[in-house]
Amino acid sequence: MRRASREGVVAVGGTPDAETLLAAYSQGIFPWPHEGVPLLWFSPDPRFVLPLGGIHVARSLRRTMRRGSFAVRADTAFSEVIRRCSEQPRPGQGGTWITAEMIAGYTALHAAGIAHSIEAWQGDRLAGGLYGISLGGVFFGESMYAAVPDASKVAFATLLANLVHWGGFELVDCQAYTAHLASFGAVEWRRRRFLAALEGALRRPTRQGTWELELGAIAAAERLGEAAGGEP
Repeated sequence: MRRASREGVVAVGGTPDAETLLAAYSQGIFPWPHEGVPLLWFSPDPRFVLPLGGIHVARSLRRTMRRGSFAVRADTAFSEVIRRCSEQPRPGQGGTWITAEMIAGYTALHAAGIAHSIEAWQGDRLAGGLYGISLGGVFFGESMYAAVPDASKVAFATLLANLVHWGGFELVDCQAYTAHLASFGAVEWRRRRFLAALEGALRRPTRQGTWELELGAIAAAERLGEAAGGEP
């Protein structure tokens, strides 16, 4: 897949079932429903990516992680995370792009051990989280939400530390620019560069199955601090 419209659209129509989603992501394509038109499939140029060798986590966020205010877990509440993401208000957007069909497709991939949720908990309360797809050496981030300030940031930073700790992961696909993800070190790559990196990363084995994080938020903050040259 090397050609796309100026907006990054490469295909129109179809359904986001598990098989189609898997084939799409392996080619650097993701679905993005728009109201009133058939399902659109995108491969934007530039592509917003976070190379795991270029992670930046602010000191203030690492201090928040060290306080232990959030217990971060994986794959214990996927259905609730994706539902909460679909309900999260998005500035400038009416409704949601996470449709019932999308939820069904990603939930099927979760059952297959390919889609994962990372959750920030405060006691029994799900305070925030994110979900995405893991293939080879790439984590494709899809959406995040926070019911408590910093919850999704702590979940994302903890995920990054675990991806580095596990080894074999090369980058996180962030799809399109946001200032929030730029603050973590995400950068824009030309589509050609992204697709070449994706092709190489997909040669790595997929970490499939239910995930268990080996680094909690506190340990993740320490790991991220070491990566930043020992900054507190």
